[in-house]
Amino acid sequence: MQSFTLHTGLVVPLDRENIDTDAIIPKQFLKSIRKTGFGQNLFDAWRYLDAGFPGQTVATRRLNPDFVLNQARYQGASILLTRKNFGCGSSREHAPWALDQYGFRAILAPSFADIFFNNSFKNGLLPIVLSESQISTLFDETLAFPGYQLSIDLERQKILKPQGEEIGFEVQAFRKYCLLNGFDDIGLTLRHAEKIKTFESRRLTSKPWLAKAL
Repeated sequence: MQSFTLHTGLVVPLDRENIDTDAIIPKQFLKSIRKTGFGQNLFDAWRYLDAGFPGQTVATRRLNPDFVLNQARYQGASILLTRKNFGCGSSREHAPWALDQYGFRAILAPSFADIFFNNSFKNGLLPIVLSESQISTLFDETLAFPGYQLSIDLERQKILKPQGEEIGFEVQAFRKYCLLNGFDDIGLTLRHAEKIKTFESRRLTSKPWLAKAL
């Protein structure tokens, strides 16, 4: 998993509440057993004017010019600004996969659905909860200034605005530790790889018949 320490990126404003996981990555794309390739279908029903399906060549699809991610000023955005209850609906882990593979590193919102919130941290994506007034101010500034960027310092738990103002945010200590070090669940386990090998070696020495069972 990619670590998150200090990130500076272009902000894109998605001004909708209650965006569910089926809007983030529609159900037809969940058929894939791979963990890659979902970025091109992020917000598929909103980004494109034609219906999407797995294996489709997106280069030939018709973009929706009114959708914010398709506007020229927001190309290359890596910080998503949105409204309350982001990531509600079904508990598909494909949603943070799609956001990450599109290029997003952080999402700023007043609130998140619990399962999506947890899945984001496990996949290297930083969801940040701010007050509705702070989010509204950021929307105003993003819309007013083309090329609006923010810097997010996870170690200090600060968001740095272009004019120098800082916004603090909360993050649980263990989740912060994992993101700073790029540890997903497997990475956390592999920290103890030598101890695991030692344990397995001793176990097979004392119970050699287990080797055949394996």
